[in-house]
Amino acid sequence: MYDIVVIGAGTAGMTAGLYAARGGMKVIVLEGEGYGGQIVVSPEVENYPGIPNISGYDFSEGLYKQMLDCGAEYKQANVTRIEGDFGSFKVYTDSEAFDAKTVILATGVKNRKLGLSNEEQMTGLGVSYCATCDGNFFRKKTVAVNGGGNTALEDAIFLSKICEKVYVIHRRNAFRGEEAYVKQLKALDNVEIMTPYTVDSINGTERVTSLTLNNAETNDKVDIDVNGLFVAIGQVPNNQAFADVVELDEAGYIKALEDTLTSKKGIYAAGDCRTKEVRQLATAAADGATAAYKAINDINLM
Repeated sequence: MYDIVVIGAGTAGMTAGLYAARGGMKVIVLEGEGYGGQIVVSPEVENYPGIPNISGYDFSEGLYKQMLDCGAEYKQANVTRIEGDFGSFKVYTDSEAFDAKTVILATGVKNRKLGLSNEEQMTGLGVSYCATCDGNFFRKKTVAVNGGGNTALEDAIFLSKICEKVYVIHRRNAFRGEEAYVKQLKALDNVEIMTPYTVDSINGTERVTSLTLNNAETNDKVDIDVNGLFVAIGQVPNNQAFADVVELDEAGYIKALEDTLTSKKGIYAAGDCRTKEVRQLATAAADGATAAYKAINDINLM
């Protein structure tokens, strides 16, 4: 019987494991993929308090080692469902089950895909979901950014500083992002805004060479030569397996406030997987610490 089972080994999950272990709890962190979460691919982190500059990989490695050194256990395992109630949960994976008094969900999010036939195949060969991670690979080249929110607009502004040309593709005539970003983009000589267009196909064999776009109003097709495509159309929370246990919002995020409490007593939500306004490394760590504290307090009151 574990005091706490943490599901997810990103910054929130590993921080929860660290705080739970330091609080004297028997805790295990389960992760279906590699530990570290989305930050692990970031070449440079400059906004985490107290650490002026570090790579996402080094940050994750340090947190992982710190968590283990404090006594938390870690296992790579894909969690499929949760059953039971506070004090006697059973967490099922593909191959085994873990008994737990409490559970912390720190499942994070995944990048939303365009759904094109060769999108997965071309990922890493010109298709990317992180401009700050991969932008330098396209220095002095031509790229496209697909999306209409703040992330897409910020990505395009960032890329305009290092790329020869940047296309901004959005399916509507109006952007969802802030007008200040739109004005900034329109003032840049090397940025061309393509609206209302969608990406119809990604072209190329060994690498991306061009995109075929479809006009959303006329269905006319146009080809643009690019070396890369940055997809910035949102993120999808990894909470589907727990929809029958905790309450989710319309977008699939776990309903939980800053106290990390969910609709199910004994289950807490930390990091990007929960409803929140700010999704940053620092807030993920804060959530992990808060969730562990709440779980420890509830266990001690049993």
